[in-house]
Formats: sequence, structure tokens, C-alpha cells
Amino acid sequence: MIGLPLVYLVAGAMFAAFALLSAGDRTNARRWGNAAFWALVSVSFLLGDYLGDLGNGFLVLGLALLAGTGQLGVGAPTTTTPEERQALAEKLGARLFLPALVIPLITLIGTFAFKAMTLNGAPLVEAKHATLISLALAAIVAAILAQALFKQPPASPLQEGRRLMDLVGWAALLPQMLAALGAVFALAGVGQTIGELAVAWTPVDCRFAVVAAYCLGMAGFTILMGNAFAAFPVMTAGIALPLVIGRFGGDPAVVCAIGMLSGFCGTLLTPLAANFNLVPAALLQLKDRYGVIRAQAPTAVLMLVINMVLMNVLAFRV
Repeated sequence: MIGLPLVYLVAGAMFAAFALLSAGDRTNARRWGNAAFWALVSVSFLLGDYLGDLGNGFLVLGLALLAGTGQLGVGAPTTTTPEERQALAEKLGARLFLPALVIPLITLIGTFAFKAMTLNGAPLVEAKHATLISLALAAIVAAILAQALFKQPPASPLQEGRRLMDLVGWAALLPQMLAALGAVFALAGVGQTIGELAVAWTPVDCRFAVVAAYCLGMAGFTILMGNAFAAFPVMTAGIALPLVIGRFGGDPAVVCAIGMLSGFCGTLLTPLAANFNLVPAALLQLKDRYGVIRAQAPTAVLMLVINMVLMNVLAFRV
């Protein structure tokens, strides 16, 4: 059966290639820092299951030490020049987008097709991981298609990938780190503690106050965690289940759906949601690193207020 280990193998091999290419980039004064950083990421994918919790903990500390002490830099990968890219764009036109369009197409098809495939009566692919496996396959197919269309050197996909990862830097790993931290918080009982604080500081006899506490809490905790999915189990266990749903009888489906949307409002406001807010600024090389957040802030605040009103109106209909 094909499962996530194959995806981890592909990802680990890719980051190992980034590490090797970084080590050979003499244009980057911090090339050894980059090489060590991506090598550790590669080890986490390739050997994470064998390192155990303690080993992976030291690995994460190593990543944080390299990033926190400023050991990462941007090199000059051997790739096409701006003039060559302009010439390719004029030559290929709309065909430039084919590799990018292939990725969602194959991912969608694979998500449904793999679940129905069997080999000797057993599932060919783990059903719960069909989407991730399809995404990995789609990325490989897209890279091969790009090579066939653009006729670049074989190392070009890896060099371009390294160029993008150098621009993004440590922020590329921030969402995964914060999601893991959210799981730790949930297991540590942080939700129960937050529930006790909510009861102590919120007028629990006022329905709107409880709803506002949940929505604001989802947004606020997401700002701190950088991930609404990490905030959801903590805030829902602490406030939504005992108060909004348990005490006032709110519809769980409505409460949870609007609660997640409130968390996404927090996503728009925090640099910790690096993949949404810092990565685009880095890739577009914006002068204002937080320009994306500044542009999104009015919409996020307005949506958060609307969410509180909607939950109060829709979740308690008789």
C-alpha cells in the first residue's frame, strides 16, 4: 500500500538536493548555514520516524538556532536570466501555465481515483492520505512536463526551487511548526485552562458575550499560533463546547463553521501565518514585509464583527 512514507521520501530527497546545491553556491556568504538548515529538514522527512521524539526535538532546536542566529542567506542559483525568461514567455505564451494547471487537475482526479483502486483485493493507496499522495504525484508530473516544454537543464527545477526557498527562508516551515505546537497545547489541556479563564472573565449569563468571547478568542489565538486549525481544538474545547453549545444550546455545525471563519480572520492579521502573509511578500519582493497584512486588516476586522453577529443570529434559531 502506498502511504505517506513515499511522500516523505520525495520531500526529503528534494530538501537534500537543496542542501547540496546550497553548499556549492559560492555566491552566498551564508551557504553553509543554508546547507545545514535544508539538510536538517531533509533528515526530518527521511529519518524522522527513527529519531524518536527526543531526536526530533533536538532537530527542531537546531533549525531554530540556525534561523534565529541569522545563518540563512540568499544565493544566486544557476538558472535562467530575466532576458531568457522573457524570450520563453513570448515564445510559449499561455502554454507557460500548463505545468501549474496540471497540479490541481491531477490532485483532484487522484483524490477520487486512488480511493477506488485496489491491488489483489487491498487498497492501492491509503484512503485518508489520497489527497497528499496525489499532490506529490502531481508535482512530479508537473516538473517533468515543464522540462519537456521549456527544455531547460535537468537541474533547473531544483535550482529554481532552491531560489524560492532561499527567498522565503525559515518562514516556509513556520505553519508546520505552529500546527504541531497547537497539537501540543491541546494535549496539555490548554483548552480547559482557557475555558476556566473565560468563565472567570466573561459574563456567562449573556449569550452574545459568550459568542463574542469565542469568536475573538479564535481570532486572537490564531494570531498567536499563526494557524486557525491549531487554535480550533483549544478554543472550541475551552469556550464553544461548554458555553456556546452546552449552556446556550447553539447549533454545533453553525458554531464550529463560523468559529473557524473567525480564526481565519486572525490568519489575515498575523505574520506567524507565514505562508499567507510573509511568503507572498518575499516572493514578490515587496519593500514592506508586512504590506499584505496591512492590506488585509480592514477586511479581517469587519469580517470578525460580522461573524459574531451571524453566530448570534444563526446558531440559536428555534
